Amino acid sequence: MGSCSGRCTLLALCALQLVTALERQVFDFLGYQWAPILANFVHIIVVILGLFGTIQYRPRYIVVYAVWAAVWVTWNVFIICFYLEVGGLSKDSELLTFNLSRHRSWWEEHGPGCLHEEAATARLGVMHGQSLVVDAGCAMAYSYVETLHSGLQILLALLGFVYGCYVVSVLTEEEDSFDFIGGFDPFPLYHVNEKPSSFLSKQAYLPA
Repeated sequence: MGSCSGRCTLLALCALQLVTALERQVFDFLGYQWAPILANFVHIIVVILGLFGTIQYRPRYIVVYAVWAAVWVTWNVFIICFYLEVGGLSKDSELLTFNLSRHRSWWEEHGPGCLHEEAATARLGVMHGQSLVVDAGCAMAYSYVETLHSGLQILLALLGFVYGCYVVSVLTEEEDSFDFIGGFDPFPLYHVNEKPSSFLSKQAYLPA
């Protein structure tokens, strides 16, 4: 039941989304990014729902997954605009942390190639837990690392949306064709003619 190629591709996409979302959730927890943490949590739940719907042939669950995929694309576009400071947004704001911490991104202090300047900050009396890394010297700025993460999520979500719609259409067509044959009819047509035929046979054997 259902196209194996479409279902298998959707299962693979959901599994890949789940792995990348868990990886992103870990680094958002380390960076105290509370808004992305909540968004990632909802995303993980919906992806698991999409996996369950694909395995158990539940089109409604796949529809929920497809709708969320569109929302997830919008959210990641906002994240890209936030870190690239598009449309008046500033990556130095505390919008993603709900003003609960001064951390901005785990990658700001632990990005690829970043060098810690603990000695200089110690002389300045910087408290433990504050930023110890200057953005210069990193192989890639943390804003670009976050942008790449969001770009990957957008790509997977778009593919998931396309394959989700395809699998839903295939499952719906198969259910409609099975119902048209009479697979879900609790009273088949041959039961309707059973009583009249027996009644007519009895009438034929009545004495004149």
